[in-house]
Amino acid sequence: MTFVAPTAEQLGIYLDLPEINGERADLLIEQAVALCESVVKPLPDQATAVVLSVAGRAYVNPQQVSYETIGPMSVQRPSGSGGLYLTKADKAALKSLAGRGGAFTVDPTPTSADPSPTYPVSEPYGPGMVYEPGWGWV
Repeated sequence: MTFVAPTAEQLGIYLDLPEINGERADLLIEQAVALCESVVKPLPDQATAVVLSVAGRAYVNPQQVSYETIGPMSVQRPSGSGGLYLTKADKAALKSLAGRGGAFTVDPTPTSADPSPTYPVSEPYGPGMVYEPGWGWV
């Protein structure tokens, strides 16, 4: 199945807004999809959550205001809480949803490798010799 971008109505539900500017929401969703595709392309089906998060951040705080005072009320937001950008968590989620970013191992041993030793082995080693503790086979 292919990725289907969320709608402006879904962004409004995500942000719990009774009304939403459809044109602005569509633009932000389009840009959020493009930004997400810079990390993973094609986007996985479940990337809707990341796209909504990115677009929602930009919709709610487009000027990246970090501190605002209106009369007796003041609000301080975390640094970088507005605008259109991907966080480390967003990038990690996209990679994880696409099946990338996990730990893996690589075995460099060729399939034709022979397990026998390649260094010179002296024939009278082991049986037929006397084992002396601390000295080995002598």
